[in-house]
Amino acid sequence: MALFWGCFIALITTAFAFFSRMYLCDVRFGTDFNLDKGTIGVLKGAGIWPFGMSIILFSLIIDKIGYRVAMIFSFVCYALYIGLACLAYGAIQGLVGTELAAAQAKGYNYLYWGSFILALGNGTVEAFINPVVATMFNRDKTKWLNILHAGWPGGLALGGLITIALADVAATGDWRIVLGIIAAPAVIYLVMLLKANFPVNEREAAGVSYREMLAEFGAFGALVGFGLIFAQLAEVFSWPSWLVWVLTGIVVVTFGLYTRSLGRGLLAFLIIIMMPLAITEIGTDSWITGLMEHPMREAGYNAAWVLIYTSVIMMVLRFFAGPIVHKLSPIGLLIISAVLAVVGLFALSKTGNSGMAVIFAAATLYAFGKTFFWPTMLGVTAEQCPKGGALTLNAISGIGMIAVGIIGSPFIGVIQEKAATAELAAGPQSALVEKIAGEKHYVLGAYQAIDPEKAAALTAPVEVEAVASANQSAQFRALGTMALFPAFLLVCYLILFFFFKARGGYKAQVLTGHEAEDKKFTGGVTGPADL
Repeated sequence: MALFWGCFIALITTAFAFFSRMYLCDVRFGTDFNLDKGTIGVLKGAGIWPFGMSIILFSLIIDKIGYRVAMIFSFVCYALYIGLACLAYGAIQGLVGTELAAAQAKGYNYLYWGSFILALGNGTVEAFINPVVATMFNRDKTKWLNILHAGWPGGLALGGLITIALADVAATGDWRIVLGIIAAPAVIYLVMLLKANFPVNEREAAGVSYREMLAEFGAFGALVGFGLIFAQLAEVFSWPSWLVWVLTGIVVVTFGLYTRSLGRGLLAFLIIIMMPLAITEIGTDSWITGLMEHPMREAGYNAAWVLIYTSVIMMVLRFFAGPIVHKLSPIGLLIISAVLAVVGLFALSKTGNSGMAVIFAAATLYAFGKTFFWPTMLGVTAEQCPKGGALTLNAISGIGMIAVGIIGSPFIGVIQEKAATAELAAGPQSALVEKIAGEKHYVLGAYQAIDPEKAAALTAPVEVEAVASANQSAQFRALGTMALFPAFLLVCYLILFFFFKARGGYKAQVLTGHEAEDKKFTGGVTGPADL
């Protein structure tokens, strides 16, 4: 259990890093570095999509290099992130005019690459903690992966409380102090795990070959995973689109020839599901503090309380996931979660002028909806595709995070900018669009965005009010749009329900040994039975 709790604290570290960085993106970075919401979304995404790249790449080699090396690498990433954030802060101090503009661009680059390295560290944490826990508790994976992933909302809640305590520092003081809170849990898990005895992966212990592991992922998994990686790298380094297709094609063909497999059909379907699931949970969480800022401020509270509140609910529920999973089955639990997430996000989108009671009632529905999404999907993957070992378990998580970084976080920011400029164009102050808006670009194309510096320079009260009203309305329209993602998930989970029902109910596959035929290789039933 000492090993389990070390992994748990490592996950808390990722949550500390996530919350503090997202909070500062909303309250300081936009102003300090002159960033519009779309660019803030890109910065937020930079702290997310490399997670997927590192978790997938490390999963390919983690059985060779060992869990301890991966753990040390993650700690080094956190140390580098803090250093780059300090450089970003120092770059803009005491400057004005053209010197400040140049320093803001330089500081943004420090923040961007610091966020990139941070995400590599976060991904590496998941690359070792998921297979370690799935191996230690290989007869009850969904339960223990849910308990492990209680560390994420627990870290968000604790990190959020600390950040709120440092709210004045975050708003007007030295925000390096806020980012530096990740150092405490990082040092703790390093000390706890540095000399720990990590188990041999379940896949290796059962004698599954490396080629068989890759075959579970297959050419389809390589297409989605590496296609997303190369697409994001193209966005960062301005590669031509043809290069993305060429690089992806090379990897997919190589993968296919080596494994002679397109991948498990069920795993391919789970990969498709995981992308909107990640956007629903992580993408929304990355914006929720900023989206709820106005109604919470009107009620006299810090907007971070919404994320803290939902995170506490998630933490408690995940600790008690075992009885819930056994009662409903993993697929039944995911169906109920999707329904609650749709209703919760739609309800949050209607809370613009509501009081605290209404806001937190809607947030409660959203929290119940998103609680079991991520760890239960990991549990289903581990239970249904055990031959895939660390690769399939981690790759599905990585693909979800890349989708959030490339599409999810920027998409939510772009929704807001499009809605705000459209509302301004349709109102009595339509001339403001030409005055303060300009064309921006992200991975899915061009969009119009309000320039924060130009908007701040407005002096006429009617114009200032028009911009503020448009921005507020756009924020809540974005939450309503996000409800489409869990609606899609609901359809997919119903398909899975009928798929497993046709096979006699949900049954977890357990690796028992590598003696002969596949039917002897994966056998036995454990965990929840029929829905």
